[in-house]
This record gives sequence, C-alpha cells and structure tokens, in this order.
Amino acid sequence: MNRPSRRTSQTLLVIDDEAPILTAFERAFASESTTVLVAENATDGEAVFMETRPDVVVIDLSLPDMSGLECFRRLHKVDPRVPVIFITGHGTVETAIEATQLGAYDFLFKPLELDEMRQLLEKAFNLSRMVRVQPVLADEEDTVADAIVGRCRAMKEVYKAIGRVASQNLTVLLLGESGTGKEVVAQAIYHHSARSDGPFQAINCAAIPDALLESEIFGHEKGAFTDAHRQRIGKLEQADKGTLFLDEVGDMSPMTQAKILRVLQDQTFERVGGNTPIKVDARIIAATNHDLKKLVSEGLFRADLYFRLSVVSIHLPPLRQREDDLRVLAEYFLRKYSNEFGKDIRTLAPETLELLEQYHWPGNVRELESAMKQSLLIARGNVLLPEFVPRLSDGSTPLISGKSEDEYLSKSFVAERLDAGSKNLYAEAIRTAESQLFRQVLQHTAGNQLKASSILGISRVTLRSKLKALGIEAADFAGGG
Repeated sequence: MNRPSRRTSQTLLVIDDEAPILTAFERAFASESTTVLVAENATDGEAVFMETRPDVVVIDLSLPDMSGLECFRRLHKVDPRVPVIFITGHGTVETAIEATQLGAYDFLFKPLELDEMRQLLEKAFNLSRMVRVQPVLADEEDTVADAIVGRCRAMKEVYKAIGRVASQNLTVLLLGESGTGKEVVAQAIYHHSARSDGPFQAINCAAIPDALLESEIFGHEKGAFTDAHRQRIGKLEQADKGTLFLDEVGDMSPMTQAKILRVLQDQTFERVGGNTPIKVDARIIAATNHDLKKLVSEGLFRADLYFRLSVVSIHLPPLRQREDDLRVLAEYFLRKYSNEFGKDIRTLAPETLELLEQYHWPGNVRELESAMKQSLLIARGNVLLPEFVPRLSDGSTPLISGKSEDEYLSKSFVAERLDAGSKNLYAEAIRTAESQLFRQVLQHTAGNQLKASSILGISRVTLRSKLKALGIEAADFAGGG
C-alpha cells in the first residue's frame, strides 16, 4: 500500500493482489498529472480510499480478504460518485455484471489491453471531474476549479436559466456552437439539482459510431449481435436516480432517437437484443451544436423528440458575441494554468488583447483556452505579450505571422527558455513540438483522426489522449486541407 506525497490533478487507486498488474498500472499511467496508488487487498484499498478520496478506482473481482464486489459496496457507500472499473479473469462475468448494475462504471477482462484501459480511464477521469468539481462563477483571482466565466448580458441570462431549471426535474436542451461550454453548464445543472448525490453519466453521441451508440446508452443482452459475448449495462441504466448527459444529441440515428423518446415518455427502455422493459428514473440533459429545428424540417430529427427535449432550452452565445468577455476569459485561463506551467502571468498587454479581439474564434471558449495554454509554454515575464500568442487561423489567412512553424524549436527558442531559467525545458520542448506536429497533420487531414493517426504511426486512442493533453480539438480543423 502506498500514498501520495502531494495531491496532483488526478488520482487513480488500483486494488489487485497481483504484483505485476500493480506495477503495470504504475508504469503505464503514473505521470506529473496522475498519481497511481496501489493496494494488494481490499482492507488496504479501503484505507487508501478513505484517506485520499481518489478520482477513479480499479478493483480486481478476486481479492484475498474479501470479494471485489464486497469491496466495491463498501467504497460505493462512502462515495457513490467515484467511477469504479472492475478487472476480472475468466468465470466471473455474472459478478461483474452485478457490479455494473449496482453502479460500477465498467469492467474489463484480463489480460488487459493497454489502449483499451487508457481510453476507459480517460473517460472515467473526465466523468469524475464532472461529478466532483462544481462549476462556479469565476470572479475571484485565485479561482482554479472548472468555472462558467463571463459578465456579458447573454451569459447573465444563462446563469439565471441554470438557477431556474436546476432544482426542477425537467429535461433541458443546451444549444450553442462547439466550444461554447455546454458541458460545464450541464455539470452546473447537475450539481445544483436534487440529484447531485446520485450518479452522473455522459455520452458524446458524435464520438461513438451509430452501430455502438445504442448499446452504449441502453446496454445489450448477450448474443444481441456478433461481438456481444456478454450482457452490458448501458449508461442510462447506470444513471438511474441520477442524470444522463447526452452531448451532440443531433447526431443520433433514427433508431436511437425513437428509444430516447420512449424513455422521456414513460421512463422505460429495452437493452439491445432484449424484450423486457426496464424502468429507469434518470434526468436527461441534452446538448447540440446543430440547428435541431432545421434537422426536423429536413426529416433528419424527430419532431416529437425535439419537443420533448426542448421543454427548457438554454442557448450559449458564441465568444464573438460576448462583448467584453474575451479579456475576462483570457485572464481567467492565464490564472488557471499559470501554476501548472510554472509561470506568473496574470494579465494581457493592451497589444495582446487587441490581437485577440481581431480574431473570429470559430472554436469559441475552448479554442481560446487552448491558445492561452500554448502561450504560457513559451511566455516569460509577468505580462502576456503578442509574440507569445500562437498563430490564430480559421483556415483562411492567419491574422498574425508570429514565429514560422519551423522556428519553435530553433536555437533561439532554447536560448529564450534558458534565459528565462526554465526548470522543465525538456517537457516544454516536447510539448511544443508535439503541438506543432499534430496541428499540421490535422490541418492536412481536415481533422480526420483516423488518417492523422495513420500518418503519425500511432493509435487513435494515443492520438486522442495527446490532443486532449495539448488542448487541441480535431473538429477545429474540419474543412482544412
């Protein structure tokens, strides 16, 4: 059993009596941003859980002092919102299914596939953040939690709408362009609702192929299709007594739309391949960047589902329409990431603000956040100057030339960082090079991650993980060439 010396951005607890498994998790997932804690039995695991309150837990179903299921029950009683992933050998499928029905996040079979585990942990960490970090209005200088930032009139209307609907058990539809903050608003509604102690499940309908989305939401029975070797409990069933967030709901297939409609009408559904109605009590919050009314008129989205989803609609304005919020947001992100990058930059030079205001920001708040993170990588001093801002381009003519693309890791870059007294130059250089490489490749593939991963010679899971760490959105490159 071990404990961290300090709390990093996220913590993983692994409870397994096989030393090679524990070592593999430590080697694969321990990093500057992730602490991996290990325990060889349930008793030690419970003690570490009580002391550190990890973000995600991985439990082997077969432990020496008690069953993994009993261990899960004890941890779940302490904090039911922590995502728990089971790993299991052969012959324990029914127990794993039972654990999922009781609220476990998911389970995998040994031997474990690294990419599959990495992808699952990434989703679990994101869910843990959404469930445990309550968004706040970012007014204080030292705010570091997830925040809904903005003082313009349109955002004040958003705040009022959150306050009106959070305590009501109503379906909510969040509308807005990609990157406007719909996920954080959904998170805020959940945290201020009467279901805040219940489970929260989130699904990005655009990120999952149509053939798998229905199973992801509703689950499936063993034998429902070719690869259905076991029963699967879907996210809707796991969200019972809690909240299900359906992001990019406009990308659902007609079949999935019909099943969601039934859930909204009578709170029942059937797993894929099953014929037994299952009752569920889950609040649904949906979000989309599509014009659903237009999709309805084109016959691509069910009118009856649209009316059911839009009982309450909240529209999030694009960044270009948010008056003076650009400066507020930019300075907020500088404060938020300043410590992470070892800098003390909290304000913008007037010329920098003027530069940012000239840009259209098609990626909205998410793109601005990415730009501020990249700026901090090479910035020095206490004020963000224009030369530290990355090239801003919406696919047409860049608004600034900045440094040429092959100049970031030149002798001058290294010299600048040495003069600034960098203590982490290797990581800064690698991150800068990766950011430049991935952006150029994504521009070449017009945001197609499958093509990009093939060109780079890495898996899509690895590419997605890298893009997330660098704050790069592949969708921002759609339409490029």
